[in-house]
Amino acid sequence: MTASATDSARFLIVGPQGSGKGTQGVLVAEAFGVPQVATGDIFRANVAGGTELGVRVQAIIEAGDLVPDELTSELVRDRLEQPDAARGFLLDGYPRNRGQVDDLAAFLGGRGESLDAVIELDVPRQESISRLRDRAVQQGRTDDTEEVIANRLAIYERETAPILDVYREQGVVVKVDGVGTLDEVTQRIFDGLAGRGLVVSGSGGNGAAA
Repeated sequence: MTASATDSARFLIVGPQGSGKGTQGVLVAEAFGVPQVATGDIFRANVAGGTELGVRVQAIIEAGDLVPDELTSELVRDRLEQPDAARGFLLDGYPRNRGQVDDLAAFLGGRGESLDAVIELDVPRQESISRLRDRAVQQGRTDDTEEVIANRLAIYERETAPILDVYREQGVVVKVDGVGTLDEVTQRIFDGLAGRGLVVSGSGGNGAAA
């Protein structure tokens, strides 16, 4: 599916590690003709580019600290203000907690915008652990033990998963079964978005409806 949307498409994709959200996020972003905006990529681009924000991020990372919410939100705002994100975007990895949810809402609200859909990839915990363990073996990452993997998932469940409750109250969550082949899950995402009137051009619709 290569057609692009004609109207705005502002998405957030959420799922535990091993859910495949990075891969699915790229496919959805490409289909709707909007950039995938991942916090890790933003950090690396700013550090590599030697920007003022990048210098601040690098100093924090080198000190072994986590990038604070305020700076993370500032970096995301800066990215969303770039021309290629004017029509829409797909966020991956942000917001991660309630504070960042509020920051994003304030930024979009100031522009008279809001998220069109939050894609939730639903994957059972044991399935995530199995996928991450297999990936660690394939990549030779011996430090990715089951205990380490379980701890990462616990952080997601404690800090990130609760943001879905906020978006459920807003009625924008599209919950998708994340277990299946790549194509099966991708099709479920597009079907779920279509149910909200968000249709890829050339796939039976005429762009993403607001």
